[in-house]
Amino acid sequence: MLIKDQVVLITGAGRGLGTDVARSFAREGARLVLNYRNSEVAAQELAREFGSEKAIALRADVTNAGEVNAMVAAATEHFATPITTAINNALPDFSFNGDGRSKAEEICYEEFRAQFAGVVGGALNTIQAVVPGMKEAGFGAIVNVGTNLFQNPVVPYHDYTAAKAALLALTRTFAADLGPSNIRVNMVSGGLLRTTDASAATPEQVFDLIAGGTPLRKVTTPAEFADAALFFASPWSRAVTGQNLVVDGGLVMN
Repeated sequence: MLIKDQVVLITGAGRGLGTDVARSFAREGARLVLNYRNSEVAAQELAREFGSEKAIALRADVTNAGEVNAMVAAATEHFATPITTAINNALPDFSFNGDGRSKAEEICYEEFRAQFAGVVGGALNTIQAVVPGMKEAGFGAIVNVGTNLFQNPVVPYHDYTAAKAALLALTRTFAADLGPSNIRVNMVSGGLLRTTDASAATPEQVFDLIAGGTPLRKVTTPAEFADAALFFASPWSRAVTGQNLVVDGGLVMN
């Protein structure tokens, strides 16, 4: 299915990376479901930018299955067709600040619990909500947003990294389970992005360090990362599932 014929749900679309992902899909002609939790003004402005025939902004806390189901039902009614691609981008409140992070000897399990609830629980709720419509359409693409930190923990964000590693496992097991229904599940993993709300607290010298370690000698931008997500929703990846594409300028090479 061409991207222009699809309805694409992007969680956490009201700010940061989610906004860039939305713009990438809008550029290719997709109809968009812009999910937000707190960023209502930004999400509604983005929907107006794309136009009512192409986008709708809907609130749901992805950790709440009931809210997610209601959002998917509203989007399906609005566009009169099921969601065919879901981008699991929503991120629990987190700041990439190496100096301010919880260290190994002080971090508590509640911090892990919060990340698992948002990253894994949020993706689980979203996938389970959209799968019936994807089966009805005979096509589905699920793209989970990961991180290169579990391959290269240059800064050991313990809770965030553990949750994203679990999300990769979910990506692969769900790919195996949903493949017979022509639903593909993949992951796009970035490193530090210049710049999102989450990376705003990152010192400039860290950006310089990361850039110097990549073959491209640059830090990936949110727009560059967002474009890579298009691949997994497009016909070009029709035989690809259960994979993790690292988009970080070559810092991590699989």
